[in-house]
Amino acid sequence: MKIPNILTLLRIVLIPVFVVVYYLPFAWAAYASALIFGCAAVTDWFDGYLARRLQQTSPFGAFLDPVADKLMVAAALVVLVETFAEPWVTVPAIIIIGREIVISALREWMAELGKRASVAVSMIGKVKTTLQMLAIVVMLAFPPLSLLSWIGVVALYGASLLTLWSMMVYLNAAWPHLKEDI
Repeated sequence: MKIPNILTLLRIVLIPVFVVVYYLPFAWAAYASALIFGCAAVTDWFDGYLARRLQQTSPFGAFLDPVADKLMVAAALVVLVETFAEPWVTVPAIIIIGREIVISALREWMAELGKRASVAVSMIGKVKTTLQMLAIVVMLAFPPLSLLSWIGVVALYGASLLTLWSMMVYLNAAWPHLKEDI
């Protein structure tokens, strides 16, 4: 097995671990779950870096990496929606999860047309992912309505705006192909 793929699989394995730890009845559980999520988020960057650096890219890794990322983010956002139980957290979570579904489907469809490169990950997407991961870590670690959790919520809204922007960029790139089938 290739090291980047091992890191991606580790990220998937850490999802239930972070969720279970989050719900443990201990004062340190929120911090520990945020640390686990943060470590998993770092592997998202690190596996891509190693794949390129060690020339260990693979079709399996290209498929699994975004799936692991989306599973991890969706699980964390669901936990946060339940914890905060407020529409001002639910709305950006729905935007982020919804965008991930739309763009995944778009990429799959474009791949079938042999045009996947036109919807490749952009710099906006990378910045969005970084801001989203930071927002989630902060919101996991600190209780709702604390000053630091508000910083996380603001970052989540920033990630939501970048989510919408990047989705528009991807849809615009795919539009010439989309309009042919409409």
